[in-house]
Amino acid sequence: QLEESGGGLVQVGDSLRLSCQVSGRTLVNFYIAWFRLTPGKERETPGKEREFVAGLKWSVENARYSNSVKGRFTISGDTVYLQMDSLTPEDTATYYCAAGQVFSTAWDLYSYWGQGTEVTVSS
Repeated sequence: QLEESGGGLVQVGDSLRLSCQVSGRTLVNFYIAWFRLTPGKERETPGKEREFVAGLKWSVENARYSNSVKGRFTISGDTVYLQMDSLTPEDTATYYCAAGQVFSTAWDLYSYWGQGTEVTVSS
């Protein structure tokens, strides 16, 4: 019910737009959030803790962002987009979209997940 696309290899300072195709009427009024898992976290964290990036209530505005991306990333749309500008190597990660019934920055409170899309920012 969630499918990400749009990842790739870009240069420092470039922009990239990720898409999360949300399907299934059961997800109406769910919160859709973007999380990311960096290569370092993937290796050292057994539970594979994912960092909250941005989220919104699906089909409603009022987006929320982590401090690390505020001003650079924008989330919007029925197909939930994550517009990423001024990318840095620290943004290199696998990006996931997730759906949950409550808003949270904690990844383990989201019930539905996409397969992830990789973003690599090269210096």
